[in-house]
Amino acid sequence: MTKKWFRIGMVSVFLLSLALRFWGLERFNTLVFDEVYFAKFGNNYLTHTPFFNAHPPLSQYMIGIGIWIGSHIPFWHDTVNGLTGSLRSPWTYRWLNALTGSFIPLVVAAIAYQLSYRRSFALLAGLFTACDGIFLVESRYALSNIYIVIFGLLGHWFLLLALDNQNRRRSFWLVFAGIAFGASVGTKWNGLWFLSGTYLIWVAAWVIHLIYSLLNSKLFFTSSSLKEAEGTSQEVRVSTYSPPSLPSSSQTPLQNLTQLNIFHMLFYLGIIPALIYSIIWIPHLQLDKTYGFIAVHQQILKFHLQLGGNSPNVHPYCAAWYKWPLMTRPMAYYYQTAESITEPLPVMGPPLPAGAGQVIYDVHAMGNPFLWWFGIAAMLFLVGMLVSQAIISWVKERRFSVPATLSVDTWIALYLVINYAANLLPWVEVTRCVFIYHYMCAVVFIFLAIAWFVDQCLRSYYQQLRALGVTITFIILAAFIFWMPIYLGLPLSPHDYKLRMWFNSWI
Repeated sequence: MTKKWFRIGMVSVFLLSLALRFWGLERFNTLVFDEVYFAKFGNNYLTHTPFFNAHPPLSQYMIGIGIWIGSHIPFWHDTVNGLTGSLRSPWTYRWLNALTGSFIPLVVAAIAYQLSYRRSFALLAGLFTACDGIFLVESRYALSNIYIVIFGLLGHWFLLLALDNQNRRRSFWLVFAGIAFGASVGTKWNGLWFLSGTYLIWVAAWVIHLIYSLLNSKLFFTSSSLKEAEGTSQEVRVSTYSPPSLPSSSQTPLQNLTQLNIFHMLFYLGIIPALIYSIIWIPHLQLDKTYGFIAVHQQILKFHLQLGGNSPNVHPYCAAWYKWPLMTRPMAYYYQTAESITEPLPVMGPPLPAGAGQVIYDVHAMGNPFLWWFGIAAMLFLVGMLVSQAIISWVKERRFSVPATLSVDTWIALYLVINYAANLLPWVEVTRCVFIYHYMCAVVFIFLAIAWFVDQCLRSYYQQLRALGVTITFIILAAFIFWMPIYLGLPLSPHDYKLRMWFNSWI
């Protein structure tokens, strides 16, 4: 793919994301789902109203900044409400989230490119991310998860840029990586999993490096003893697997992970994120002086521990972590019925009685089903690829061995598998009620996995594999269009609504 067509493709992906997020942004003149908290909290900062925040405050600062800027723009104020505590247009407390969410496909594409320097992989990663439903829904309302994801992804991108540079330029990008990771944790605590993923891939790189060095040194001594025993070096053959180094054009920045020492990790990806996280709290603690820095964290932890078990008895949309990958329990952020399309929707209030509504407005927080399902298959394929490489090496060499230089695709597989696990597995131990949107930090690595798999298919010499790649891409795009009405909250007839609710657990 030429640079020109790559740029055209990425601009098209961004414009698609932008248009979908801003189109009909004022459609529901009310507070949708957790806007009852986050939009109000953002407005509270503007009105200097103290309140208890059950999460770190960065996303509410961002929403408040959006409200302030939006209130000074002389258009898009056709509808207003006072549900935030002040008379505001829905556009004012939603537009900054929409803009921020539009950039997430570009950041995912940037990570894909930095991992491989393959434009086709990057474009597919950006396109698939733009075609996901839950990211579209979360971007269109004053919610917080968009900020966890974009700051965490920026941290990863900056880290990859740092690994691709040396000296001062490396330090420059490492500082920005630390700031971004601190901002992610400053949105919600689970932003910490993005940072933990970087530590795990760094540890994995060092383990691989040390194992290779250890095995290589053992082979050196073994070879020396054999030479002495047989009296010649020409006839000694030691079984070892050490493929030639890849050319520079086939390098990935991940291969430079061992150039980072413990100081780099603790300072740039430890102290700086902690400092940024602490600074983020200053405006909130000055507004609400009820608790100090330590006490407010104790109260937040107490709040989450008291939310109850992870069952429908606590909340009808509670979904344990193992239900997220297959999307067995998405959730409705907004559901309202009307007798006709022309009938205005009530600002607040329950839907019409069953059977009375001829039009259904539903905003469903669910991913693109086929994107998620194909993505899980691709992630399992990457796991299988890593395991099979280790087994094949063992069988061929009759001992455990580590190549001197891993291939680019092996590094990509390690990176995606480790970061996916880092963002999903911590939820195994969480006993409070959790929801499908908590999966957003992990599922972005699923998007990268299926983009990598499709790219491999499209680049294959085999026609069947190229056809498979085209088919998967077409199905993902078609699925996004099919379920788009419930992402955007477009009016549907009861029949069309049921047509999209494939399983009872989706309702």
